[in-house]
Amino acid sequence: MADSIFGYPFRRVFWNPPIYREWSGSTALMDWLESPNAHIFKVNVPGFSKEDIKVQIEDGNVLHIRGEGGKEESYPKDAIWHVAERGTGKGDFSREIELPENVKVDQIKAQVENGVLTIHVPKDSTPKPSKVRNINITSRL
Repeated sequence: MADSIFGYPFRRVFWNPPIYREWSGSTALMDWLESPNAHIFKVNVPGFSKEDIKVQIEDGNVLHIRGEGGKEESYPKDAIWHVAERGTGKGDFSREIELPENVKVDQIKAQVENGVLTIHVPKDSTPKPSKVRNINITSRL
């Protein structure tokens, strides 16, 4: 276990760029599971309908998830609040996830049910051509 820190591979912690970013007015908690055939994302989106959520691919492999205009309850102006833990705003959120190279971005599927958005990103099992390119070396330029 010389190359792991707290259960995480050493290389991933120090050499890879952040794999996802979050800008959020609410927390939009997320799980990311990887099976042999797909990456599966589950995002808590309580109060959001499918019309309130946008799932897009940007810059070739960045999965962008946005929630705007979720349920906002109205209360009488003279109402007295005793506890306000759930928040009173719409709670818009935005998340970006940089997908691995071995996915089929044209076959991504998403569904929202019972306040959970599930995004299924199939893996591509065909080997990718090598990105290594040999450069000829000469004695003069």
